[in-house]
Amino acid sequence: MKMTEMKKLALLLLTVIVVALTSCSVDDDGSNYYLEVLPVTSFTVPDTLVYNQPAEIKLKYKRPSDCYFYSGIYYEKNNNTRVIGIQSSVLQSDKCVPYTEEKIVDASFNFVATGPGPYTFKFYKGEDENGKNIFEEVTIPVTY
Repeated sequence: MKMTEMKKLALLLLTVIVVALTSCSVDDDGSNYYLEVLPVTSFTVPDTLVYNQPAEIKLKYKRPSDCYFYSGIYYEKNNNTRVIGIQSSVLQSDKCVPYTEEKIVDASFNFVATGPGPYTFKFYKGEDENGKNIFEEVTIPVTY
């Protein structure tokens, strides 16, 4: 992983922490949220991308509790490399109920190869025991 990608992900996580710490207000109505990037548990990608044609990329992720809500795809672009994760809004509440069984959720997006390939996708898989981000990479060629 390139240093710029690590810096961008670190900046995103720092932003999430700052938002979480500053989201309380005097007239708190109990509905404070913060953003969290969730790991992609599995994905389905095409064998090849066709230049300038949309290709669906399917993702699966775990929803930890009933206070996590899908907010979109975390998508970071650097030349022909894409970092992908699941963006989630998390309700700050003492009433959150963790799921006792795994709650696997589907998400997808369309990707269009607009330049010469190949494209490398780095799917966010979480953090290791040292807090270092883990990615699963796949490289897909482009045909014309």
